Amino acid sequence: MRNRILFLAVVCGLVASASAQDSAQSSFGRYTFSVGGGPGFGKGYVANFSGNTFQGTVGGGINFSRMFAVDAEYLYYDLSLRPSVSRQGLPDASGHLQSVSLDGIVNVPRHIGRFGVYGIFGFGFDDRGVSAHSELLTNGSVCQQAYYRWWGINCADLNPGSPPTVNGNQTLSSYSKVAGSYNYGGGITYQLQSWHHAKVYAEYRYHHAYQSDAETIVLPISVGLRW
Repeated sequence: MRNRILFLAVVCGLVASASAQDSAQSSFGRYTFSVGGGPGFGKGYVANFSGNTFQGTVGGGINFSRMFAVDAEYLYYDLSLRPSVSRQGLPDASGHLQSVSLDGIVNVPRHIGRFGVYGIFGFGFDDRGVSAHSELLTNGSVCQQAYYRWWGINCADLNPGSPPTVNGNQTLSSYSKVAGSYNYGGGITYQLQSWHHAKVYAEYRYHHAYQSDAETIVLPISVGLRW
């Protein structure tokens, strides 16, 4: 919570500084596009079930000024399952996270040479999907944590200290869960000399989706091109 308050305070400070900018600054591109990717790190159940992995994003939007832009973005995040999950009767299982979001971008007006700084925040929808070979789970058999957190299996006796059991005969195969999400973060840019509006960027983002069975939290770090 403290990090979120600090982030919002920084954004408010950037917005307040916009009034000091000269409207006669050089022109900016009306539309913005981006593509990037890099490593992804999970928190919570994502860290428990999936190791460090890769992710990629593409986006496009509108620049309202040199400071403000709105960007629609698609994120693909690979959920490479840990061996501990594979040993839960899921040897060939796989997973991924797909997200669409509408993000606001706030660029810090003052640059240091060709370097710039920006903040980004937005809201959207996430689809967390997993798949495995179809398997019949019989009533009363041991219910692994991945079964009811990511595969949607109905389990009983979820109290600490007693092993949960499968509640009735059920089939485990592919499963997905859609939920609302938000994200925020920031990055640095480097203006390319050969292409007037193009910038290389490096970015960190906090991404949180509210699936009812297990919230999905990922920390993507991206390097890419924005133009």
